[in-house]
Order: sequence, then structure tokens, then C-alpha cells
Amino acid sequence: MMQFIKDGTVIPFMKIKMPIEFLCICLVVASIVSMCVKGLNWGLDFTGGIVIETRYSQAMDLDAVREAYALEGVEGVAQSFGSPRDVSIRVAPKDGLDQQTVAQKVMVAAHKLDPQATLSRSEYVGPSVGEELVQSGVLAILVSLIAILVYIAFRFEWRMATGAVISLAYDVIVVMGVFSFWQIEYDLTVLAAVLTVVGYSLNDKIVVFDRIRENASRLSRDLSMEELFNVSLTQTLSRTIITSGTTLITVLALLLFGGSLIYGFSLALTVGIVFGTFSSVYVASTWALLLKIQRRNLIPVKVEKKEDDGMEYMD
Repeated sequence: MMQFIKDGTVIPFMKIKMPIEFLCICLVVASIVSMCVKGLNWGLDFTGGIVIETRYSQAMDLDAVREAYALEGVEGVAQSFGSPRDVSIRVAPKDGLDQQTVAQKVMVAAHKLDPQATLSRSEYVGPSVGEELVQSGVLAILVSLIAILVYIAFRFEWRMATGAVISLAYDVIVVMGVFSFWQIEYDLTVLAAVLTVVGYSLNDKIVVFDRIRENASRLSRDLSMEELFNVSLTQTLSRTIITSGTTLITVLALLLFGGSLIYGFSLALTVGIVFGTFSSVYVASTWALLLKIQRRNLIPVKVEKKEDDGMEYMD
């Protein structure tokens, strides 16, 4: 694997763990305050609304369709489905704007673009469905965090498990805080991105924890826990940079060139990968140390050998 760190070098990550943790807590608190004050801009998947589907005689330019609909007073999420000839638009519920009125306005605009356009479907989705989706989404995140807590506690140690879950909660809250502060629409694709961030960030933390456990039995017993964590984080840093960097390039491409339909999904992944990588280095490890994790918690009883680490430490 490509190495960015000189062999034998140890970066003192834990030396500034408390200032970094303070900044992370401030960011999480700000995200929670934003969600409490401004709330989330729930998408139609959660709030319900009117869905109108039209079929054109030829492939349509979505920008032109959106503009034509907007001129008739119909604004919402317009997208192609099935084929470029089929266009659907989802309109948020508004006072005085019922299903029949929206369908009529859409068809007026559609006939201006294509006289042969036909109405394929007109449907109203009630808010009760959206409320159920909100509850299911929150439940999905909570269940995933609990399952992760159990898995890491079984595989590693409960202090590491607690640190990992806290850092994953940080990741989720920060992503939701960004969407709340800028009032970006939060729909099912964003929820899918949040769950993806949880899994992606967890994978990075597992790699770090695995190296910490390996070094606990392999390196000198004279090393303090902070030094042990520094060595392990330094050894996994190249892998973290390469993995997160290449993934981030792809996600940024989606964010910049993917269009409005997947903008929220791409933004959630971008924020989640950046903060998740950061939390893998600092948040999870910091909480494990704050919970007083000891080397004996990581070393099997039968392991008793002692070796010199051969590391050169940076001030």
C-alpha cells in the first residue's frame, strides 16, 4: 500500500484530543440547536403531496419541463421515470392547491410543450404515510447503532464499542445539522446516504481498533495507552487517506455534476465521509481513552511476550 508517513514516525494525535473533542461537541450542539429551532426541511417522501405523471410523444428536456410547469404555478420535484418520455412531478401540499387543480395546470403546461402529451397518473399521498416513514427512518438509525454497539463490544471491548457508537452518532447528527441549517430537502435518498455513512465510517473505525488491539500485544509494555493509540493511528493513516480520498473524489463528482435529484444524497455522503474520517481518528479513540481503557482489556490472558516497538516519536 502507498505510504504517506515515513516508517518509524509516530504522529501525536492524542496530544490535542481534548481541544478537538471540544470542537466536535460544539459542532454537535450547534447541529442539535439548529434542528430544534429550524427543524428539517422534510421532503415529499415524508410530508406527502400530489404526484402527477405525464407521458410525452418524445424525450423531454427536464429543465424545459420544470420551467413550463413553474410558469403555470406548479413547482416541485420533476424527474424522468421509466423512459425520457415519462415525467413525474411531486408537489408539496398547499392550501387552495388540490389534486385536480394541479393536474389541470400540469396538463396545460404539458400541452404547450407537446400537444400529444397525456396524463398517466394523478395521485395524492397523505401525510400519515410520511409520518410512518419518519418513524421507520429514526428506528433504522437507532437499531443500526445498537447492533454496532453489540458487535464491537463482542469483537473488541465495551469501551471501544461505546467510543465507536458515540462517534457514529456524531457523524449522523452533524450531517442532519448541515441539512437543517441550510434547509436542504431531507428525503429518502438522504436517509439512505446517512445509513451509508454509518456503515462506511464504522468500517474505518474497525480497521483502527483492530490495529490498536494488535499493537497492544505486540509493542512494548512501556508505552502508555495514548502512545499506543498514536502508533496505531499513524500506521492506519495511509490507508485512511487513500480509502476516504478516492471515495470522496467519486462523491464530489456526483455532488458537482449529478444534478438536483441526487444533490442531497451526494451532499450527505460528502459531509459524512469528511466528518466520519475525522471522527475515526479522534472521536472514537478519545472516548475510549476517556473511559479509561487499559492494555489488559485488549490483550488475551495467554499473551505475555514483550517486544520493543522500534518507533521514533514526534514532539
